[in-house]
Amino acid sequence: MILNQSNYLDIDLKNKVIIFPTDTVYGIGCLLEDLEAVRRIYEIKKRDYSKPMAILCANLDEVRRVVEKETLLLEKHIKHWPGKLTLIYPKSNQISDLITAGKISVGVRIPNHEISLKLLEKFGPMVVTSLNLSTEPAILKFEDVLHFQEVVDYIVDGGDLNSQSSTVYDTTTNTTLRQGDIVID
Repeated sequence: MILNQSNYLDIDLKNKVIIFPTDTVYGIGCLLEDLEAVRRIYEIKKRDYSKPMAILCANLDEVRRVVEKETLLLEKHIKHWPGKLTLIYPKSNQISDLITAGKISVGVRIPNHEISLKLLEKFGPMVVTSLNLSTEPAILKFEDVLHFQEVVDYIVDGGDLNSQSSTVYDTTTNTTLRQGDIVID
């Protein structure tokens, strides 16, 4: 079902997969606790189960729920949120290994996009990855999003996007895993 900016919050996301715009690329996601929907995303993307997915959050309180309790959220990192920065932290033991591909860490981001933030504020943290088939470029054009219409439950029309994927920075090793617009020293 195609949703627009006036009705995208009038849905039930339980056991559903949704495509929506972010401040970087179109994302495909589901509720954090919905492991069957997480499996669907892996299958839709033809993604190897050894590749982790990220968690998008609406605010720092939600981030604190998904990372290890003692994790320090350093100002030099979180000053870029909301924004195009995915930070990798030790994960909370509440986060399924399915999401993190068995890793002890998890990628977390607070996007700077009205539609994304409103979805996250209403539904809570979501498991999200870029919309594309594995090994192919992320999708920016809404016309290309429609190719996934038959395999997802909802698509939010955000028009065409013109950005690149977020910077991914691993706070556990102090290394940049993917360089985007934001540079971490």
